[in-house]
Amino acid sequence: MVSFIKIEGRNIKGVFQERPNRFLALVKVENRILPSFLPNPGRMYELLTPGTEVILREVLRENRKTDFDLIGVFYNGQIVSVDSRVPNKLVLEALKNRDIEELSEYNIIKPEYGYGHSRFDFLLANEHERCLLEAKSCTLVKDGVAMFPDAETERGRRHVRELVKARKEGYRACVMFIVQRTDAHVFVPNDETDPEFGKVLRGAAVEGVEVYAYCSEFFENKITLKGKIKVELEPHQDS
Repeated sequence: MVSFIKIEGRNIKGVFQERPNRFLALVKVENRILPSFLPNPGRMYELLTPGTEVILREVLRENRKTDFDLIGVFYNGQIVSVDSRVPNKLVLEALKNRDIEELSEYNIIKPEYGYGHSRFDFLLANEHERCLLEAKSCTLVKDGVAMFPDAETERGRRHVRELVKARKEGYRACVMFIVQRTDAHVFVPNDETDPEFGKVLRGAAVEGVEVYAYCSEFFENKITLKGKIKVELEPHQDS
């Protein structure tokens, strides 16, 4: 695969201190504590531990409360992208490049498409069909298993239910989980955190909604779409 996005602006390394709220992180850079926007509402308990090295991107823009975004976390020899805005941008590039085999036949790509009570990431179309595509950011991986969500997500459940509705109305419907790291070989719904999401996703797959998962790699100033990984929707049985 060749699709990637560049990280624009000045990047600096720092040390994560604490997270006062979902979207604010305090990061120590040299002798300063820099308040930084955290563009991800997930818990990320395993990633954002005090003393962990992180990457900040400088964003000099009016009407911002902070001058930095926390975009990456050094973890087990890799950089995990924690910016939940990245998957949409990365998938858009891959769609333009026809770099996603399952979705390479579409010549029309419309981001942010409203349907029903939701706004989906993409409407794809050709002369034969229309396809709704939702891309989700996944940062949680345990022992090679990627899991979504890492916090309860009513929005995620609603999106999947709307995809089922669209499927019944003649659309092709897909949800794609972009695992923002390289150490996963399989994707599963995170039933422990949000069992209802897992139930909804499995039901959607039965109704014909397609579920895919791809990994990505954060290296230097680029985030690159990597290979597809297996999706396992069978619930694990307690022994």
